[in-house]
Amino acid sequence: MVTEEQVLAELSQIIDPDFQRDIVSLGFVQDMVIEADTVSFTIELTTPACPLSPVFQKQAIDLVGDLPDVEHVRVTMTARKNEDRRMNTEESGLKEVKYILAVSSCKGGVGKSTVSAMLARTLAARGSKVGLLDADVYGPSIPTLFNVHKPGVRSTDDNRFYPNEVDGLKLMSFGFLMGDGPAVIRGPMVAQYMQQLLHGVLWGELDYLIIDMPPGTGDVQLTISQSVQIDASVIVTTPHQLSLTDVRKGIMMFDKVNVPVLGVIENMSYFKPDCCDKKYSIFGEAGATTLEERFGLPTLAELPITSQLSGDYDAVAQQTLANETVDVVIRALGKKVMEQPSRPEVEFNEKTVSLTWEDGESVTVSNSALRRACNCALCVDEMTRAPLLDPASIPMNIRAEKISMIGNYAILVDWSDGHNTGFFPFSAIRDVAGIKRKQDGFQGCEI
Repeated sequence: MVTEEQVLAELSQIIDPDFQRDIVSLGFVQDMVIEADTVSFTIELTTPACPLSPVFQKQAIDLVGDLPDVEHVRVTMTARKNEDRRMNTEESGLKEVKYILAVSSCKGGVGKSTVSAMLARTLAARGSKVGLLDADVYGPSIPTLFNVHKPGVRSTDDNRFYPNEVDGLKLMSFGFLMGDGPAVIRGPMVAQYMQQLLHGVLWGELDYLIIDMPPGTGDVQLTISQSVQIDASVIVTTPHQLSLTDVRKGIMMFDKVNVPVLGVIENMSYFKPDCCDKKYSIFGEAGATTLEERFGLPTLAELPITSQLSGDYDAVAQQTLANETVDVVIRALGKKVMEQPSRPEVEFNEKTVSLTWEDGESVTVSNSALRRACNCALCVDEMTRAPLLDPASIPMNIRAEKISMIGNYAILVDWSDGHNTGFFPFSAIRDVAGIKRKQDGFQGCEI
């Protein structure tokens, strides 16, 4: 009869491309049972609806099925749950939610609600248990996007709400309570309503709750972020420089409340007519590249201007772009869940700024060189990307007075000349130092 060691040896050939490690060493293989010619086990991935799930399942069946004396292979695919979710009330309706993903933008009109609905609808179409919370009290969009305009929701005797359902997708919006009337409400009342929508909704068991955040970085956003443990966030923007400028505010907000940002979805990135494959960048080009250079965050998707991703949500889940975007977001979330953040130690003095990681990598740059490399709106033209900063205007004795960490990918520096608006992604600091990071045997250098 086959042994557990033989089975694990075969399964160790399955490599997770996001972690570059095999699923056995990652701890994904669990609950193995061997009975005569039948081998049963569970593969527990990081997140539900992971696009790699069917791939791993087939590989596992093929590999183990080829072993001598094995006639039947039973593989159960599952996903881990966040057991340490922080709640501000024990009776929260979120207690059976596995993962909470916030979709945010700092400027209205960039398609944040459309992207939120696209993610939720596509995940639900794949069989995941999904909820979508419209957290915009003053301008709710979900009732319109899903054509649910009849006001009112079912509630319990203790004033807890049941979400509406559309094709298995659970929906909750302040618009369901108010109808088409305006929400004339002051700040303190908004916070109370938001708490009710967060914790007073009977979501039940969900794989994902997607929160369609209101635009901006005000009280409502902070109330949500501080009262619910959000697992990760996605920032939606457009290539237009007015939208890109506000991305910084969203990054800063999530960093202050310790919510990791997976990356940026660039909506309305281009238009491609039916007659040809040429792409027209209506709002400007290189928006995604600019975001990565300035903030150190990856661009998860570039969505075109098309009616296929808006309006008819019965067809959204069938669109290739929608499915590709969901794949990227879910894989990024899974990687973030497993990731052990490596934040460098930061040291600075009168002459230099140094970053040192646990693996021994070290980068040191002079204060003046780093200050001259600032890529913020005051130093580089937002529209043309032409330099505005005269390098000769930076004194050689400039120094960093305060350095703050932004997530696990950048620092923010308060300089002695009063400048404090520039992000410095670690990759940009390496570039300033003339370093291309090596995978093995890295040697730090100084500029």
